[in-house]
Amino acid sequence: MDGSCCTSRFTWDHGGTETLYVLEVKDGVNTKPQRKQNHSLVPIFPVSPWKPIAQPAALLDPSNRRLSFRHQNPTITTTTPAPASTAAALLPSHHHQHGPKPLLRRSTAPFIRAPAINLPPNNNAQQTIILTPVPQAQKVSVVSPPYHFQTPTKIIHSEDDIRRFRDSATSKNYLGFVVALSESIRGHKISDPCHMSPTITSIISILQTLLQFADEIPPLQQSARYGNLAYRDWHSRMTENADSLTLQFLPADLNSATVEITPYFTDSFGNASRIDYGTGHETNFAAWLYCLARLGIIKEEDYPAVVSRVFVKYIELMRTLQLVYSLEPAGSHGVWGLDDYHFLPFIFGSSQLIDHKYMKPKSIHNEHSPLLDDISGVPNWKKVNSGLLKMYKVEVMEKVPIMQHFLFGWLINWE
Repeated sequence: MDGSCCTSRFTWDHGGTETLYVLEVKDGVNTKPQRKQNHSLVPIFPVSPWKPIAQPAALLDPSNRRLSFRHQNPTITTTTPAPASTAAALLPSHHHQHGPKPLLRRSTAPFIRAPAINLPPNNNAQQTIILTPVPQAQKVSVVSPPYHFQTPTKIIHSEDDIRRFRDSATSKNYLGFVVALSESIRGHKISDPCHMSPTITSIISILQTLLQFADEIPPLQQSARYGNLAYRDWHSRMTENADSLTLQFLPADLNSATVEITPYFTDSFGNASRIDYGTGHETNFAAWLYCLARLGIIKEEDYPAVVSRVFVKYIELMRTLQLVYSLEPAGSHGVWGLDDYHFLPFIFGSSQLIDHKYMKPKSIHNEHSPLLDDISGVPNWKKVNSGLLKMYKVEVMEKVPIMQHFLFGWLINWE
């Protein structure tokens, strides 16, 4: 390709066959795509060897239902007919979501690189993320006597329940707690010194005890790829000791709180029946920490240590359980997702990297999933962090399959 002319080849599925098009750009003017040949359908997702100067974006024009791969250079644009069901709304700047892959064939000639589009069943999800306001940090309201602790129960069963929860003060305060944790670690390394209260030290000790349980309960020899049955023994021992472990740091006047906070704790490490783990369990761990903040046991000055000490130890524990007992990812999107198991580490990590002198989003280019590859095109870590917070709200806290397992009691009440 020279400065005055380039040729781009691409194909699109037309009801069982693919049609090859060739687009020529001469002196900044696009020629009409010309159909060259038909051939058998081969579903291959493109990974172009040519990396364009500007990051492309995929946009669906609802007026003519045509999918355009567009450079920031306005003189280079390819357009192909798109199926009516296709939607490619993006996260701010360069985020993409999950769903069925378009069928494109890699050509030997350079062509404009299509972003990784894998849309979820709900094609409005991307637009929802775009329109969602960036969640803001909130102070956690601390409860006072008289206490009304109760066994928490599952309440969310439908989209109507999700909408009710989304608009509640409970949801906003919990999410504000997550944002506050994210902001507390901004610009800090895990190794940086931080305030360590007795409560934080006790929680780390509890997680270390759970790690020791994994050392004492080896995996069984079995042929199944996922779900080592020895995990149920580990989970049973953890559940049996949960109350006594929690009482290590609870003050005497709050000992009765175990009836409410222990269920969040025991559901933070995966499901013993399915032998799986996902973002719902991770959210329960964050909810357990939120309950401790509601009780006044975790204070704002503890927030940096909650992330850099407690959560880091929690991730160490979960990675161990995932490897030792081959926990199945709960609701994984595979390569097209952010991660098989976790979400919150990406929020906290992006906050740590805000204003970093050397590490920029482009540093993670092509290092993980297509989604992270797309995030590498975002100009700065602050935008990455805000985008991930919005995505967590929409893709985790507003999804029935995840939140149907969430618990509500007195500390996290249903409104």
